[in-house]
Amino acid sequence: MDVLIADDHDLVRDTIAAFLTSRGSIHVQVAGSLGEALERIEAEGAFDIVLLDYDMPGMHKLEGLGRAIACNGGKPVGIVSGTATPAIAQDALAAGAAGFLPKTMSGRSLVNAVKFMAAGEIYAPVEFMAATPCKAEHPLHAQLTKREREVLSGLSMGKANKEIARDLDLEEVTIKVHVKTLSRKLSARNRTHAVVIAKEAGFI
Repeated sequence: MDVLIADDHDLVRDTIAAFLTSRGSIHVQVAGSLGEALERIEAEGAFDIVLLDYDMPGMHKLEGLGRAIACNGGKPVGIVSGTATPAIAQDALAAGAAGFLPKTMSGRSLVNAVKFMAAGEIYAPVEFMAATPCKAEHPLHAQLTKREREVLSGLSMGKANKEIARDLDLEEVTIKVHVKTLSRKLSARNRTHAVVIAKEAGFI
């Protein structure tokens, strides 16, 4: 099997190449940019599979994928990345990629994935593709101290100041001050309104 790996990070590229080569039946060539990869394909002929780093020079996101697919005569072209999101991976597959390989995958999985794609199958790691990005923290959350968020949590459960004070081992008057501060920071009319605002913002 003839494989071309194009990645501008020497260590990553050479590590992947060495691992594939160690399997004996895989012959690997490397390139440091999309332009170099296309030149190699034109000079050597189509490879059984081409692996392109999503972020390397010349790729311009997925534009380079289309160029490589056309250049490689219809044979498989996959995307490799250490930063791309599941959404980008989905876009790559929709654009004709033979697969998506996260750089975090194990060496054995990498070899299996390469063989899978070379056989004409589509490869995408299920766990990676199913992952969802962390929800961005609402700006209001950063305005509140840890103690204020604890008081707000108590308010959201319908607790009185006295109960919250007992839970947090504080004086009731201190809780009253926190409630006033919360109302001011959240532009709330009262404690109930503060809870409504916080719930709508999604941080309680």
